[in-house]
Amino acid sequence: MRIKKLFLIATIAALAVNNFACKKQEPDAELYKQYKIAFFSNRNRNRNIYVINADGQEQRNLTDNPGADFSPSWSPDGKKIVFMSARDGNHEIYVMNSDGSNQINLTNNPANDDAPSWSPDGSKIAFESSRDGNSEIYIMNSDGTGLKRLTNNPGGDWHACWSPDNNKIAFQSSRSKDEAADGYEIYVMNADGSGLKNLTNNSFFDTAPSWSPDGSRIAFISRRDGNHEIYIIHPDGTGLKRLTNNTEKDWFENWSPDGKKIAYTIRRGSKETLTDIYVMNADGSKQKRLTSSKAKDLDPSWSPDGKKIAFASRRTGNFQIYIMNADGSKQKRITKHSGYDLDPVWSPILANKTKGDEIR
Repeated sequence: MRIKKLFLIATIAALAVNNFACKKQEPDAELYKQYKIAFFSNRNRNRNIYVINADGQEQRNLTDNPGADFSPSWSPDGKKIVFMSARDGNHEIYVMNSDGSNQINLTNNPANDDAPSWSPDGSKIAFESSRDGNSEIYIMNSDGTGLKRLTNNPGGDWHACWSPDNNKIAFQSSRSKDEAADGYEIYVMNADGSGLKNLTNNSFFDTAPSWSPDGSRIAFISRRDGNHEIYIIHPDGTGLKRLTNNTEKDWFENWSPDGKKIAYTIRRGSKETLTDIYVMNADGSKQKRLTSSKAKDLDPSWSPDGKKIAFASRRTGNFQIYIMNADGSKQKRITKHSGYDLDPVWSPILANKTKGDEIR
């Protein structure tokens, strides 16, 4: 009897240890409660900026005004969010604290100001503006002071993207081509507007530059081979390489935080009504389909630790925000509303303070 009792105790202990071990293997649920995801939604018949915990809890409308607010972007320290707003009758760039307080119009100009991009050190914001007649690249301090125009030519310049070291800005331009004939090129310049260089220099559509986290490569979208494909190139214009090669449209590339992978979307179907999220190694190898919902899945956004991807999906009839593991497993819907939720962006650091720690 004593032997049986000891065996039972040992069995219960083993099961407890095994159960604990299995729980330990789960992703850090407590950790993801502390990350925030910003997105915009039209759920109140108007676009507003929302934030939600990465576990789907504590959803909050930050802007809540009659004008349309969209395209949120976190500051590198996670304390502020810059966004675009039409509340003044035209597109302006606003900034607010991460809790929605202290909303300030940074640009305050009758022309359209669009596509704000934080410098990696958080001290400046690049953006595009038509205030001088056509779209040009500008920078300003993060409080709206120190405005400076960086580009000045008859063609349009868009989509400013900072290098990780703060020293350069990549952008797309139609300055050397006929815009109506797909004449977009990828340029790089110093952060003060000097040292301008055309990296792509061909007669086809090249757009949406995105720096790798180490600054050694720039990914972009090109139609030079007949349809949208993803390419990479070095900042000096060398090392051009095509990463994707298929009959569908590949775009919206997004580097993983460690620079080893790129998430992107592929549009497919006779009417391009279906969009799936894929991931590949940064050299184009091991392309893997992550979603297959027979709907539109788009806007992939990596978590800061690279273990998860947030995205928008229309699989329930309207766009909602989902999260999945970086390998495509455990897809979970975190917003539930009749409106459209789009453009998810992770906070760069933990949003909640833990005992004995700073906000990180």
